Amino acid sequence: MAVVGTGAAGTMVALQLCETAVRRRVPLVLLLIDPAPEAGRGRAYAGREARHLLNVRAGAMSCYPDDPAHFVRWLCRHGQPTVSADDFVPRHRYGAYLADTLGQAIIAATGTVRVRRLRTLVTDCRVGAGERGAVRLELADGTTADADAVVLASGPTSPSSARPPAALRAHSRFVADPWAPGALDAAAAPEDTDDVLLIGTGLTAVDVALRLERPGRTVHAVSRGGLLPQPHTVTALPPADCEDLLGCRTLRQMRAAVHRHVGRALRTEGDWRPVVDGLRPHVATLWAALSPEDRAEFLERDATVWNVHRHRMPPATAEAVARMRRAGRLRTWRGSVADARALGDGRVAVGLGDGRDLRVGWVVDCTGPGLRLADATGPLWQNLRRGGVAVPGPLGIGVATDGGRLRDRSGAAEQPLWTLGAPRRGELWETTAVPEIRVQAAEVAEAVLAVPSVRAAVAAPPHRRVRRPSDGSGLPLSTHSSAAAAFRTGIDRVLKVRAGAERAFRRATSLDPGFAVGHAALALIGHDSGADVDVPQALARARRCVRERADERERAFVDMVVRRVRGTTAEGDAALLRYLDRYPGDRLALAAAVPTIAFAGLYDAHGGTAGQVVRRTARAHGGHWFHTSLLAFVHQEEERFDEAGVLAERALAQEPDSGHAMHALAHVHYECGDHEAGRSRLDAWLDGHGRGTTHRAHFSWHAALHELALDDAPAVRRRWAAQLTPGRVRGVRALVDSGSLLWRARLTGSWEGRMPIGDVLDAVGADSLERPSTAFTALHAAVALMASGDLAGLRRLQGHALDADPVQREVVAPLCEAFGYVVEESWEQAAVRLERLLPRLPAVGGSAAQREVVEETLLYALVSAGRCDAARVRLEQRLDRRSSPYDRRRLATLPA
Repeated sequence: MAVVGTGAAGTMVALQLCETAVRRRVPLVLLLIDPAPEAGRGRAYAGREARHLLNVRAGAMSCYPDDPAHFVRWLCRHGQPTVSADDFVPRHRYGAYLADTLGQAIIAATGTVRVRRLRTLVTDCRVGAGERGAVRLELADGTTADADAVVLASGPTSPSSARPPAALRAHSRFVADPWAPGALDAAAAPEDTDDVLLIGTGLTAVDVALRLERPGRTVHAVSRGGLLPQPHTVTALPPADCEDLLGCRTLRQMRAAVHRHVGRALRTEGDWRPVVDGLRPHVATLWAALSPEDRAEFLERDATVWNVHRHRMPPATAEAVARMRRAGRLRTWRGSVADARALGDGRVAVGLGDGRDLRVGWVVDCTGPGLRLADATGPLWQNLRRGGVAVPGPLGIGVATDGGRLRDRSGAAEQPLWTLGAPRRGELWETTAVPEIRVQAAEVAEAVLAVPSVRAAVAAPPHRRVRRPSDGSGLPLSTHSSAAAAFRTGIDRVLKVRAGAERAFRRATSLDPGFAVGHAALALIGHDSGADVDVPQALARARRCVRERADERERAFVDMVVRRVRGTTAEGDAALLRYLDRYPGDRLALAAAVPTIAFAGLYDAHGGTAGQVVRRTARAHGGHWFHTSLLAFVHQEEERFDEAGVLAERALAQEPDSGHAMHALAHVHYECGDHEAGRSRLDAWLDGHGRGTTHRAHFSWHAALHELALDDAPAVRRRWAAQLTPGRVRGVRALVDSGSLLWRARLTGSWEGRMPIGDVLDAVGADSLERPSTAFTALHAAVALMASGDLAGLRRLQGHALDADPVQREVVAPLCEAFGYVVEESWEQAAVRLERLLPRLPAVGGSAAQREVVEETLLYALVSAGRCDAARVRLEQRLDRRSSPYDRRRLATLPA
């Protein structure tokens, strides 16, 4: 298998071939043939000019059609942590991304795909001339290479100097290809200030103008229309719905429909860009519907206007161009180059079609590759055309293919030759940008590996059928035993609430990159538990792999994870419940449904759904310690504390590492007022079997609650310093455990002096504070903002909650208002609102012990407002439920 050309198109094909071969377990020898020193950069991305930006937003430049944020995430990991999908980044960064992504894919495919690099040019391609009927590639260094299939990823036409006059082409200061290495170095030399003429006014001309700009130099640019590309908006506008154009069958109908859409967009959005962007996905279909006559008319009358509106400049580039024009350093002309003559001082006089005469030091051809196969200048495509292996596409543009597979002079598409990108322009028109090329690359890889000769050449010897490994609960896995063992380790870590689950799942997917359930498990724990996982990437890989190798249960698991990650909370919960109804024995799914500690789980877990799920799945688990741990937690939430304690002790006897069982027991001790025993049991477990738990801070928080109830202020402060400072706890956990404990300590008088709530806020991302995704996180964000006295932050959070899900809208938003009155010390206003909200509070999720921070705030507000009788009633009710030395002291000190 060979890929000829390793620019963007060739790199994406090679990437897809590596990953698809691994998923299908198809051994492959892959030849990458290109004289460039590094794959991925090609001509377009090889330069280092910082002012040369991608003319497409970063969010649209991913290598993967099903993972659009991949490039943005790569940038964030490689020195640009604040980049967004709307940004336009330097072109050379994209070249580095392509090279790195291919390199990672090659490493991941080691053992399945063997890659060879041949740094030379292919001059001819003879079908059937190689061994066993393979394609024989003739190389510029005089050697040959055979391949069972070939992808031609280099365009059929190089930049051509056929259009300028012969006298100009022969001049030493004529640059035929501005992207050739070193082509512009002389013109860009600091001492050279001669004027420059650019032939063409498109994006290439813009980049060259920026490179050659300097004081004292005028850059002229000439083209038939004399039009520069339009600029992008700073922030992308949503594309218009243009599907009605698919009913058009003539160019006249399409023009009329586009004009209607543009008029509507200008009236409603004040901008035409949404129409062009809305047309983009349908261009190939519309082009195919046109007759040859209409296509020719489009090229003659409409192509220039389409190109300047479709291929736009980044805003920063447009601003730089505007400055050049205002300063007179960039001038555009409408017309063509008619003649040229050399001047005695080394410059050249260029005559334009309108009679104008320009005297310049340099002329640069910026028109780019020609459209037609007949214009091909490289030996490969010339030889393919002469031999009838490749024939021109519609209107002579590009080559004729059947879905990318080359047609020969007979019209048949049976040769093992494929192409993509620019060579398909006659068939598709829009085919040279990354969004189109990445889709074609995936399709070509699928098609190539489906060819019988390719599969036969790499087929593995037959082997006897072996029993599939399982996930530990009896569910079969479509992977090998080593990957399955790593996967089982990951599940064990999840069930015990121990660190290392993501590391084990990553190990499973590195051992078998085609393991769909392994990738889906990574996405699930990243989404639901906040594990350090690239969730979109893991999800995209799971979706790709599940198409290649998975049984019905595994497909259902991946589908559930997709809906959980991408859908609304309600959609994700419904998908999880449906899956557990079909596969009740899946412990990983059950852990996602009833996590007991994490910030996800079933949305209405405290409305009974979690208990129903745990009971409904009991038979499938047969008394397994994990299921018993969950049942203990459900029982304590139902205030069946004696039964919960028995179940928790039973689970811990079977598996002393069970974090879920210890968590249930911690709640039992707290709600029963058994504070001394609870604190001692937690400390002993944390120092022993719980040493490796992922939620150590939360167990420390539970121990601190016992100390608050025991009225042991010094112990609370010691535990904070040793186990709960932001240096030890970060992210949402710092908000939920460290932040809420500080506020409760201040309310109870256990914390005097400066309260380090600012340190907690610094440890939490702005999104968690101002745009939390769940009501539970939003509740604790409001507590932390109240504790810091940040009234403006509370108002921003309230605004977010009003636009979020129903629970945030109906509970968190009014809670922010009540907390604002606390900050303002308007105690009566705060108390009235908090009293009203308490019955609705269970909807936010979490445990009763976690939500109790709101009741503590209410008690403080009641006393501060002088409503001691109302505070006394609440304290007496609480003491009826559980013993607390602190509550008894507080009750005794209330004024009569």
